[in-house]
Amino acid sequence: MAIACGGTGGHLFPGLAVATQLVQRGCEVTLLVSPKDIDQKAVKKRADMQIVTLPAVGLQRGNRIAFLRGFCQSYAAAKRLFKAQPPHTALAMGGFTSAPPILAARSFGARTYLHESNTIPGRANRWLSRVVDQAFIGFPSAAARLYARKVTVTGTPIRSQIRPRDVAVSRTALGLDPDRPVVVVMGGSQGASGINELVVAALPMLAEASPALQWFHLTGSADLERVQRAYANLRLQAKVHPFFTDMELVLDAATAAISRAGASSLAEFAALRLPAILIPFPFATDDHQTSNARAFAATGAALLLEQATATPQSLARMILDLVADAIVRSEMRSALAQWDSPHAAEEIAEALLNAANARGLPMEPETLNGSGIRGGRNAKKTDDTTCIQCR
Repeated sequence: MAIACGGTGGHLFPGLAVATQLVQRGCEVTLLVSPKDIDQKAVKKRADMQIVTLPAVGLQRGNRIAFLRGFCQSYAAAKRLFKAQPPHTALAMGGFTSAPPILAARSFGARTYLHESNTIPGRANRWLSRVVDQAFIGFPSAAARLYARKVTVTGTPIRSQIRPRDVAVSRTALGLDPDRPVVVVMGGSQGASGINELVVAALPMLAEASPALQWFHLTGSADLERVQRAYANLRLQAKVHPFFTDMELVLDAATAAISRAGASSLAEFAALRLPAILIPFPFATDDHQTSNARAFAATGAALLLEQATATPQSLARMILDLVADAIVRSEMRSALAQWDSPHAAEEIAEALLNAANARGLPMEPETLNGSGIRGGRNAKKTDDTTCIQCR
């Protein structure tokens, strides 16, 4: 099985969730990711599947030539990889890394699939939906914008680690007071300067009104020192990181979150019933984050604050009200339940496996290799990521 899922955490982590389910079912999985730091950090310790880095480049204004070069290089690299071991199925999770491997896999006769997490599908998935055998979607509204012959609503896969835990234990593990409320600030896998600036501007009001609040703030690399100084100057209890791997602890420790509205983050909030203030990234393609946030807000599952009209005062009021009002948080948790899809990764993995079996392809019996990892007798194990250009 091949899964193309790099570029952002919103593409990568759902792909990893499906890959894990396939490995547990005895499949050999090749995960195709981008060279970006988020991808490399997240897959560094995954010895239970083959990790391949493709030289793909996202399409942005002014970089069309670089995008086309990266696309062609990624397609050629995937063809070389699949020639040695053709995949039975290939799954695209969206983003600029996904299209070349799917086209390469099709040339070897693989069944092809895509997953779209957002309410409004991205450009890569809209294009790929014309050629794949089936599309899986996180929001029902995405179906009308895809061209696949078969579209199935599964929800968005989340990592198995994202599950409710003991809040006090999680807070203690993070170095926080287990008895004081925690606000988590996150802007996606690479941070968000817009959210960072807004929170920093609101901190003096929040420090005065609720000095007992604790903070766990993921800034991205660019704003780390500035945000650290802001908390330190106000003597607030805060953990500030550019990026943090063990997000299951962070989210479980939270009383409330301030976040962008990427579909993967929303799926994790739903799984943990975590109340959130959503500040969508206003420059996302087709403004899909605002559409995601409105879907949650319309059902009472989150609060929506648009960046263009947000002020430090409005954000401070929303945080204070949400943290102080247990009834509002309880109602929000109840509304989040309808967005929870705990079996999405399993459903997609089973669909891929059933498709392979239906074609009469030889599926090896499930075994345990020497390291205790479940897989077929030819399963590949790698300790580090592999750049396909160097193979």
